[in-house]
Amino acid sequence: MTASDNSQKGQPPVWRAALFALCPECGAPGLFLWPATFRDRCPSCDMDSGRYNVGDGPAAFLTMIIGTLLIVAALTLDTLVNPPFWVHVVLWVPLTVVAVIYGLRVGKAALLASEHQREAAEGKKQDD
Repeated sequence: MTASDNSQKGQPPVWRAALFALCPECGAPGLFLWPATFRDRCPSCDMDSGRYNVGDGPAAFLTMIIGTLLIVAALTLDTLVNPPFWVHVVLWVPLTVVAVIYGLRVGKAALLASEHQREAAEGKKQDD
């Protein structure tokens, strides 16, 4: 077993860490403290998530994609069934909130797992 194989042991793949909010180091659940806010440290392995610069990078991109998909779905429903306005409010407002929050969780967790597996760090200038 090589050193790189040993360092990957217990680490979930990026897609699994993103979908299930798993720690990219040990694979334990509980990556988030609030719906879209990371814990400072993993409760199992004590990995520091603050050393990665995830930020809100996925927020605008995901919100625009989810908004486009939901608007197309709402217009299609309105064209085909023509429900009263209150049906749109009751259906699309909660669906939008849930889709945006879950999308942010998946996007931020994927970015964190990707940075962790690639050992991303701040660039440093080398002295020649």
